[in-house]
Amino acid sequence: MFAKIEGFFDGLFNKVEPIPTGAYNYQASQDADLPYKLHLRVESDGTGILIINASTILHLNQSAVEYAYYLIESRKREDIPPLIAARYDVSIGQAKHDMEDFFAKVDTLIHTEDLDPVTYLEMDRVVPYSQIISAPYRLDCALTYRVSAGMDTKAAPIERVDCELNTYEWKRILNRTSEVGIPHVIFTGGESTLRDDLPDLIASAEDLGIVCGLLTDGLKFSDTKYMNSLLQNGLDHIMLLCQAENKVFWKALKNLMPEDIAVTVHLTINNDNKQKVPKILEKLANENVTSVSLSAASSNLTDALAAAGQKASDLHLRQVWDLPVPYSDFNPVAVELKSGLESAPKGAGKAWLYVEPDGDVLPAQGINKVLGNMLTDPWKKIWKNH
Repeated sequence: MFAKIEGFFDGLFNKVEPIPTGAYNYQASQDADLPYKLHLRVESDGTGILIINASTILHLNQSAVEYAYYLIESRKREDIPPLIAARYDVSIGQAKHDMEDFFAKVDTLIHTEDLDPVTYLEMDRVVPYSQIISAPYRLDCALTYRVSAGMDTKAAPIERVDCELNTYEWKRILNRTSEVGIPHVIFTGGESTLRDDLPDLIASAEDLGIVCGLLTDGLKFSDTKYMNSLLQNGLDHIMLLCQAENKVFWKALKNLMPEDIAVTVHLTINNDNKQKVPKILEKLANENVTSVSLSAASSNLTDALAAAGQKASDLHLRQVWDLPVPYSDFNPVAVELKSGLESAPKGAGKAWLYVEPDGDVLPAQGINKVLGNMLTDPWKKIWKNH
């Protein structure tokens, strides 16, 4: 969800030296009632974005950035209004009122799942991916293009790379990710669970305060010991690729669903399974899945996709369309918008970038324009090429 907070002391910014450009993170303690992560990225003009749990993105003017900065820095609340009042030449009462209003909105967004800040908190809506930013909101990291035994090797573009980065090199990329203010990574592939160092890389992301997701066929989650090794190292969310005919997939799903982690199941509709999709969705709902991602293998399946989207809605399944590969332009949001006057928002190369197993950066998987290499090229060069 993209929204904008404005209205705090507009027009006075030329008098005030802004908060230094950079990335600032806050992570609630593991024993908190509701663990959460905040990421503030301050741009060169003093404006910024506050990202809550890698899902709600607030675009802030300069004074709102200051409130967010003091929140992340855990500044005592009684000390903030005098600071703001002195810097912006406003009354302490006005500064306190705006501080309490800002903090209340952020607290509501932290504690209310799927809340629309535009509708409920009277914020201005921002068209997704329309803002000029200094770095994307997410980096999709393909750790390997290897696939699980028995899987079609065509599921990954193995011909594109002839090497994989080692653990140290991926940790360097994670550090660069944090330095440039990217708050969210998703490990993908190929099949990322084939990397023995995956638990270690998840732990590194956790140590850096980065929200960490995983795209996987999930088959190794049939082993609860392995599953727990990922969860305990700080994994924040998972997308499972639905293999409805595979009993191991359903065993893995049964292991995973009782755990305290956000799970989305991706289902690709093709000519072989299109008649079975309603039953598959019902079975997923019966396993307590609450979030699904749907796509079609080809354009001639858009009717089947639309029917699947309606079925998911009937089952009260939340539909996600912008998580990484297997991303497809044939998804329910794009189909619905295509029938109207709008077009589906394009986040590839703007909201997210994709890193191949050798460190090369693409706008997204399947968009084979190399923007640079995450290990060897300056970030400004990579971002300029996007």
